[in-house]
Amino acid sequence: MNYKSLAYDLRKDTLDIIMSGGGGHIGGDMSEMEILVALYLAGQMNVSPENADDPNRDRFVLSKGHAVEAYYAVLAKAGFLDIDEVKEKFSKFGSQYIGHPNNHLPGIEMNSGSLGHGLPVSVGMALAGKMDGRDYRVYTLLGDGEFAEGSNWEALESGAMYGLDNLCAIIDRNHLQISGDTEDVMAHEKLAAKVAAFNWNVIDIEDANDLDQVMAAFEEAKQCKGKPSFIIANTVKGCGSPVMENKASWHHHVPTPEEYDQIVKDLESRKEALQDA
Repeated sequence: MNYKSLAYDLRKDTLDIIMSGGGGHIGGDMSEMEILVALYLAGQMNVSPENADDPNRDRFVLSKGHAVEAYYAVLAKAGFLDIDEVKEKFSKFGSQYIGHPNNHLPGIEMNSGSLGHGLPVSVGMALAGKMDGRDYRVYTLLGDGEFAEGSNWEALESGAMYGLDNLCAIIDRNHLQISGDTEDVMAHEKLAAKVAAFNWNVIDIEDANDLDQVMAAFEEAKQCKGKPSFIIANTVKGCGSPVMENKASWHHHVPTPEEYDQIVKDLESRKEALQDA
């Protein structure tokens, strides 16, 4: 399977989910897609509908839970959810398909809401694995705007303290949040040096919308022993169409019919280019 082109099919599914529900965090959905594809579909995580209750399954936490639409699309492709049902029911009254991960749904380990909780909880999951003698790995995906939350920095300290080499945090470093550029709102740089100072193994992906680079980073993280890994995934907010890309206004935006048509064309064009490569 060509997972690179599949990522663009899943962007189309994500777009349709947002259009059906009348809302969604489209910019962050599109920037995180290759990370989710690598984990759930291209073999980086040991988790599937068949082993969803296995205590040795790998765990994933979407800490930037507002970007759930892409997560639903990937979970459906992985066999946990039905994509047609997601599109029909997303954000409808009484639906379980809400605007944040809901652990009443198959495949979802943790609810989210307030930002800054995913990494601390993932530290707890990884520590429990060590204490129980399990060999599972824990992955958590953070937003770079979210990383201003102080609880993340406490989690960095704890993760290193307990040598949680079964833990991998990924930050979606698209440089934009709802109120603008992260460096204007709460500057992170020099991010790699800051995280490394907490004794984490830092891996910097130059282009985390390139699946090959993402896969290589996850493989590198698995080789690290004695400390947790932190992947800085440099992405493009709204990746997939110039209509959306690198625009803070598309953090939460429902496309107009004209914008939708253009985005679909752009997604198909990029998919075809990957298939021909």
